[in-house]
Amino acid sequence: MIILGIDPGYAIVGYGVLEYKNNHFTVIDYGAILTDAGTPFNIRLEKIYDGLCRIIELHHPEAMAIEKLFYNNNAKTVIDVSQARGVIMLAAQKNGVKAFEYTPLQVKQSVVGYGRAEKKQVQEMTRRILALEKVPKPDDTADALAMAICHAHASGSLMTNNLRIRQGI
Repeated sequence: MIILGIDPGYAIVGYGVLEYKNNHFTVIDYGAILTDAGTPFNIRLEKIYDGLCRIIELHHPEAMAIEKLFYNNNAKTVIDVSQARGVIMLAAQKNGVKAFEYTPLQVKQSVVGYGRAEKKQVQEMTRRILALEKVPKPDDTADALAMAICHAHASGSLMTNNLRIRQGI
């Protein structure tokens, strides 16, 4: 299964593409879609949409894992990130990629095994799980890879549960 992990934002959209097969990860690609602060917001959203469509067309992921938005204290930031998430979800939909949402807690539990893990712990475990020399930069990229790992673990659980249901276990 090829999974596209996304850490949404409007200045930086982290992405990571992994293949998950037989409980083994292969890193295919990772990076960030960057938009400049002085650019009109609608142009920034277009750049995010176009960049994500190119990544999808290049790698043909079967699933996209994206961070579920949570409200912080800055209403403007959450609204702007919500708009970016909207174009990200639209890019997935238009390209036939099923989207799955995960909370930061779910990602931490999946990658580190502890829901209150620090960001640095998640990034270091992501590096180890993927056998990378160093933690990818920017941080949004490492977070996107962690999101893809989370989906791989969750989809494995879903497949096992569905098999058990079909077998009557």
